[in-house]
Amino acid sequence: MQNRMTMTRTDASVLSTNKVIRNTYMLLSLTLAFSALTAGLSMAMGAPRLGIIVTLVGYFGLLFATTKFRNSSLGIVFVFALTGFMGFTLGPIISSYLALPNGGSIVMQAMAGTAAIFLGLSAYAVTTKKDFSFMGGFLMVGILVAFLAGLGAIFFSIPALSLTVSAAFVMLMSGLILYETSNIIHGGETNYIMATVTLFVSIFNLFTSLLHLLGFANSD
Repeated sequence: MQNRMTMTRTDASVLSTNKVIRNTYMLLSLTLAFSALTAGLSMAMGAPRLGIIVTLVGYFGLLFATTKFRNSSLGIVFVFALTGFMGFTLGPIISSYLALPNGGSIVMQAMAGTAAIFLGLSAYAVTTKKDFSFMGGFLMVGILVAFLAGLGAIFFSIPALSLTVSAAFVMLMSGLILYETSNIIHGGETNYIMATVTLFVSIFNLFTSLLHLLGFANSD
């Protein structure tokens, strides 16, 4: 009887994990498509960059709202608001690269690199089922330090520091993809809304960082 109850709990845990994974990747696909739409809209409108202050206020405000309502239907609304806003801020950045002589190639390389890294790391975490929870503390500190360094590079106009931050973010976001995917598989993350936000932000930062590095490599 005890073995049967243990098996039942295990089966329920597996089903719950599979549901979180399925819902996460479904919502992630929809938000990526929506952010691509808002990015295209901002490019078509010729929208200027919003500026660092407006961008940070908008991002953290919508992130707070998403976190607050993560267990309700409003959470879905705020997820799309957040990812749509991020897509809109991305439009002017992509436009500036496309205006370069080989800008189209740079953007496509960044997109291909982002897709390859995300799919490769996700597949690795899912198939091996390794526990990457030990990376949590390191990633939290690393992202905070890189974020503050990035702000310093912007406000003090230090290109070398900016490139270093971009390289660091490529590594950190790759680690975050492994961590979050592992977290879902092992039941550490049971809310698919928050899992989607984490993976989306990882993909977004990975893409923009690769864009920056590839632009520098192409002397742009």
